[in-house]
Amino acid sequence: MKHPGIFLIGLTGGIACGKSTVLAMLAALGARTIDADRVTHRLQQPGTPVYQAIVAAFGPQILTAPGGAIDRRKLGNIVFNDQAALKRLESIVHPAVRTEIQRFLAEVANAGGYATRLRPVERPIVVIDAIKLIESGWADECDQVWVVTCPPEQQIERLMTTRGMSLAEAQARIAAQPPQESRFSRAHVIIDNSGSQARTRAQVEAAWQQALVASHGA
Repeated sequence: MKHPGIFLIGLTGGIACGKSTVLAMLAALGARTIDADRVTHRLQQPGTPVYQAIVAAFGPQILTAPGGAIDRRKLGNIVFNDQAALKRLESIVHPAVRTEIQRFLAEVANAGGYATRLRPVERPIVVIDAIKLIESGWADECDQVWVVTCPPEQQIERLMTTRGMSLAEAQARIAAQPPQESRFSRAHVIIDNSGSQARTRAQVEAAWQQALVASHGA
């Protein structure tokens, strides 16, 4: 085990490939989960050090109102069309997110075993959902890496349908990320989320059973 007391799975994949869907399935199976994007959102609330650093870097025009919340769509339109701006944002956000995730992992490890609806486990299985899992170095700390994938045309359709993006916005978000295939060489498990939810769930449950075995032998 790379983190004593827990079996750590890193969950990643391209935007709108369905990581959140898979994460929810894993939570229902008994995994302890943490979503790096939700941590990021929490850390960007008004008054936090991360919020102040982002506003200082990108200006008050990214806010919904003076002193108000960060408009994630406005900020996204800036950074996903400018690699230098994206790197600047990541240099502010990533260290703070890493600290929060490390705190969560320590809490789970200290809490001990965690019962699932299938059977108790000797040590908790923890899942980190992070789109930058590999780029940020988290993959090196995981016992397994799971990659969720779907065709680019599905990514675009989902971004336009569920997030209200224009075609150009959706294409820019996808273009700003590494190709999906670049993650495959690091994957212990690849979940194809291009079909029905039942098909995805079957893949997740099969991989979960393998993770249970691996966690007992770790």
